[in-house]
Amino acid sequence: MSDEMILMENEEYLTLRDVVFRTLRHKILLGEIRPGERLMEVKLTKMLGVSRTPIREAIKMLSMEGLVSVTPRKGAVVTEITAQDLQDVLEVRRALEELAVSLACERINARGIEALDASLNTFRAAIQDGDVTTIATIDEEFHKIIFAASENRRLIEMINHLSEQMYRYRVAYIQNPDTHGKLLEEHEAIYHYICERNVEAAKAAINSHIENQEVTVGEHIRSRDDKKENGNIE
Repeated sequence: MSDEMILMENEEYLTLRDVVFRTLRHKILLGEIRPGERLMEVKLTKMLGVSRTPIREAIKMLSMEGLVSVTPRKGAVVTEITAQDLQDVLEVRRALEELAVSLACERINARGIEALDASLNTFRAAIQDGDVTTIATIDEEFHKIIFAASENRRLIEMINHLSEQMYRYRVAYIQNPDTHGKLLEEHEAIYHYICERNVEAAKAAINSHIENQEVTVGEHIRSRDDKKENGNIE
């Protein structure tokens, strides 16, 4: 059975449009459908076993998230990460996560610390295994525990709204194995300072964490753009 159909069977409560949307978004975020690749309706209907209508609706939703651009005669194309996109998303993420760790330092309880510790241990194991998808998933879980510890519903809603866009950059960052050791150190520092309830140190740690992501992904974008300018496109 294909991955697409497995995903659909596990999400029977969703509309067909939403299932197709989530399936395509998942593949785009993980790089299985690459930037610059066209989303051909005929090909997708055969791949997913659905009609064109939910495909078209899903593409509109992907376009609203900025994952796909739709132009006349060319159709739907997966967008590439740009330096401006990266800066825009991480500026917002930095502000929200600074607030989240500040509130978590003040409000996290024993249960939250236990959950954060368990997530950190799982993250260590994922780093050792080196699987990008697992590392990205556990990384996201670690941050969500911090968000929950803030006990601020509006903040959590705002971060959740941005989470899918952040996931794309998270995966791009983690795909470089040289970042894995540093990532673990950053998580350990964030955990340590939250447990100490050291607000300023926790904010500095989360800032360093995001800055390293911005530098690494930014270098990847510049390298990609340089190759294009020189006519050396993979």
